[in-house]
Amino acid sequence: MSAISLSLPPSFKAAIFDFDGTLALTAGLWRTVDETFLALRGIAYSPEIHNALATRGFVEGASWCIERFGLSDTVEGICAEWTEMSRALYRTEVHLRDGVEEYLNYLRSNGIPLALATVNDRRIVASIEHIDVLSLFDAVVCGREGGRSKEHPDIYYKAASELGTGPAGCIVFEDTPEAVRTAVRAGFSTCAVCATDNPTQDFETLCSEADTSIVGWEELLVW
Repeated sequence: MSAISLSLPPSFKAAIFDFDGTLALTAGLWRTVDETFLALRGIAYSPEIHNALATRGFVEGASWCIERFGLSDTVEGICAEWTEMSRALYRTEVHLRDGVEEYLNYLRSNGIPLALATVNDRRIVASIEHIDVLSLFDAVVCGREGGRSKEHPDIYYKAASELGTGPAGCIVFEDTPEAVRTAVRAGFSTCAVCATDNPTQDFETLCSEADTSIVGWEELLVW
């Protein structure tokens, strides 16, 4: 792994953050959404389905479900269903992980521009009642705004562009090996983040793909 300082002061000039799993522990919530959606169609939930949907976003995820299970639903209908269910849960049940807000504020106070890059829908992230998550970032790229899934670098390039930078000197914080691999291939530095509520996460593989790693955000609060 490369020697990357995440604090005191950081050795990067800009930072891009994933949301689900990285900044907020939402694996249980999305399992509830997936299980409910699948059960209504007589399909058994499995971790493989969760992993297949995790980096795809709503549109690509809905298309995958239709093809994989031969559903008669439309992409638009599935997206609307997922949005309605998840907004209701996000409103009161989602909280930022310990240390996240403090670390983001620390970076901004040191002149580091920040972007949120998530395949989640903007309306869902914005529905959290107790904190305005989007206001913590200088740029926000959500869902369809980022183009394709995180198996492609579009969302990272767009986020970096909105920060006025490119991959060089910019770090990406992610919780899935697929997303980290994409960011690495695109020329970004990367930090693997342990999603401590997600038993399907292969943290060992994730760390092997990234330049550096953290288990919790509190470990960065050392200044």
